[in-house]
Amino acid sequence: MNVGDVIAQRSFQLSRDSLVRYAGASGDFNPIHYRDDVAVSVGLPGVLAHGMLTMGLAVQPVVDWLGNRGWVSDYQVRFTRPVLVEPTDGASVTVTAKVAVVEEGAARIDLTVMFGGETVLGKAQVHVQMHVQMHVPMHVPMHSAFV
Repeated sequence: MNVGDVIAQRSFQLSRDSLVRYAGASGDFNPIHYRDDVAVSVGLPGVLAHGMLTMGLAVQPVVDWLGNRGWVSDYQVRFTRPVLVEPTDGASVTVTAKVAVVEEGAARIDLTVMFGGETVLGKAQVHVQMHVQMHVPMHVPMHSAFV
């Protein structure tokens, strides 16, 4: 793993059904996430994806890349733009994960998260810890003192 390596790229298709399912799982039933009339009445252009849903989707390619080789130790983002989910076409969110910093047993992965040609999460950084490979000898000689 080297600085600048793209470790994952993925697109996620969101639909209004995705938002309703997420609302049920998260308990966030704010109607701006499923009703155009409510979203427009509060000055929004339409129904928006939940910010935490977008954040969760964005880190998933890193989690998949890590597999059982390590874990996410920290993950932070700034929400910069909303993801507008159209009634019929939905929304496509694209994630690119690139290695920004490599340290012993750890790395920082920077995410570029795009919707409609614009970044929707700013300063999206995933800190990962890698499992350390330990060398264990196959045969340990027995000493007479231990017999």
